[in-house]
Amino acid sequence: MAQDTARQALPTPPSAPARALLPLILPALVVGVGSSLLFVLVSSLAERLQHVLWNTLPDALGVGRYSVLWMLVMLTATGIVVGLVVWKVPGHAGPDPATMGLEAVALPPAVLPGLVLATALMLAGGPSLGPENPLIAVNVGLALWLGRLAMPRLPGSLWPALADAATLGALFGTPVAAALVISEALAGKPLRGALWDNLFGPLTAAAAGAMTTDLLARPTLDLGLPALDRTRWPDLLAALVIAPAAALLGMCAVRAFPYVHGVFRRLGHPMVALPVGGLVLGLLGALGGPLTLFKGLDQVAALAKDPEGWSAGQFAVMTVVKLAALTVAASCGFRGGRIFPSVFIGSAFGLCAHALVPAVQPSVGVAAGVLGMLLAITRQGWVSLFTAAVLVASPTVIVLLCVASLPAWLLVTGRPRMQLRTDGTALR
Repeated sequence: MAQDTARQALPTPPSAPARALLPLILPALVVGVGSSLLFVLVSSLAERLQHVLWNTLPDALGVGRYSVLWMLVMLTATGIVVGLVVWKVPGHAGPDPATMGLEAVALPPAVLPGLVLATALMLAGGPSLGPENPLIAVNVGLALWLGRLAMPRLPGSLWPALADAATLGALFGTPVAAALVISEALAGKPLRGALWDNLFGPLTAAAAGAMTTDLLARPTLDLGLPALDRTRWPDLLAALVIAPAAALLGMCAVRAFPYVHGVFRRLGHPMVALPVGGLVLGLLGALGGPLTLFKGLDQVAALAKDPEGWSAGQFAVMTVVKLAALTVAASCGFRGGRIFPSVFIGSAFGLCAHALVPAVQPSVGVAAGVLGMLLAITRQGWVSLFTAAVLVASPTVIVLLCVASLPAWLLVTGRPRMQLRTDGTALR
């Protein structure tokens, strides 16, 4: 009787008719393809510039490519150049990046070129940030501006949702990540119609973005680590220890984030804060080595190819240095996101556990470490679980991660994440 009453109190939302969803297909496809093309273009330009800055130029000057001197010069120079963009380019390359997350606000069109330029320079120069946050902001701004011009009858709120999902699909190479993020964002909000009606347009855009990226760039997050054929008790124990431990380590950086940001904020001018931040990043790179530079995905692949190639102490140093570099880069004003560097940090942490305890399989260590680190940094459960799972192509690891996410989530829930309000206070 009580169950029948509950069902009557919570009726199933009616599904939208097909004719209401069909008009979303064309704009979703256009936004998806356009968002992916921008991502591929910015990534390609940044990679070519990175090759010039870190290979061609030091070779021509007779300087070691990743010598301490060149890391200090390049990171500081990157801070100077990005500082010039933030200072002089119209729109100042958008708002304070420490306040930006995956749910971007629409920026005026005049701001977007500077944000794209600052992001490309950052990716090429070596700071420990990824492209996700600024590219989402740029695609959202472009989609809203062009969408209102081309199809003014469609609701304005549609374009940011399509662009957000399309960019996530392009970045991860699959629409699943976008669907999980949007589902998490819709939780607790009043919905008009069924959940899949609300996901139809964004999921179409994400699929178009993912397919375009896959056709042009063929990205993959699979690290090629040995797959798990079955669940063992030692694997379960390792996941239950590593994921919460990684979350605790990540929370240390989250706790320090407002204070580090406050130090750079007191420097006042971007031509002071960004070069100083670049110099600090150069010093950290000299301490942690070249693998602790850049957004981290290529560097994670290098670690995964040879899990036995570094000692536990070396993995520990890379973990701490990369976490410090992420905190500094996100605090001093470089335009970028925090997910991809967190993948490197979690992977190095998991491989450190493997080096300390050889019974911990590298696949388990990496997946659990990434899960815990992303939970602490982003406080987004689905993104953390999905990202950790796709690094190891094994259905078995999903079971371990689902179990390991429970104690890790208890540690991070209700606590701040690595994102600030405009007044510099932590965002929960």
